[in-house]
Amino acid sequence: ITARPLPRPRTLVHPGPVGPVRIEHRHANLGRHFRLALAPGRTLQDAIIEPLLRLGVRSASMTLLGGRLSRLQYCVAPPDPTGERVANYTRPLEAGAATLIFGNATLGWNGRGEPLVHCHATFVCDGGRVRGGHIVVDRSVAESPIPVLATSLDGIELRITQDDETHMPLMRPFAAPVQRPGEANHA
Repeated sequence: ITARPLPRPRTLVHPGPVGPVRIEHRHANLGRHFRLALAPGRTLQDAIIEPLLRLGVRSASMTLLGGRLSRLQYCVAPPDPTGERVANYTRPLEAGAATLIFGNATLGWNGRGEPLVHCHATFVCDGGRVRGGHIVVDRSVAESPIPVLATSLDGIELRITQDDETHMPLMRPFAAPVQRPGEANHA
């Protein structure tokens, strides 16, 4: 048997200038761990943001451990035909009711100073098809309590900023603003 060489993996080259820093990082002052149960009937966005802000968490990394969604919308990122980016999100796709298998999410802040959740997950549609992608958290609703393991990134504020290399908005780490006694924990 003659072995055929494996195809070479494709190399993705972003359209903008290569940034001087390849991995941006910050040291978290503290990483508190929380186990949440996302409330049924709420959007994933509200069910994640509200309890974390009440706990004084402004930025966090999370693992969603499965559960049932009465409604799920998601996007995928095929190659961008315009060449403006390597890939671009599609318009939201409707999955209907679905079972979440596993997901990862990040709590950060948008350019208007509002909290946001960025989430990618794998799920099973009611027809049995397994899918995955970027979850549209403000349009996806928990049907059952969804267990979430969250780790706060105290001392860090994750913010969306435009990236010159990828031509996409990316979540980046910044030093968190210092809170004075008596100030609210959220914007």
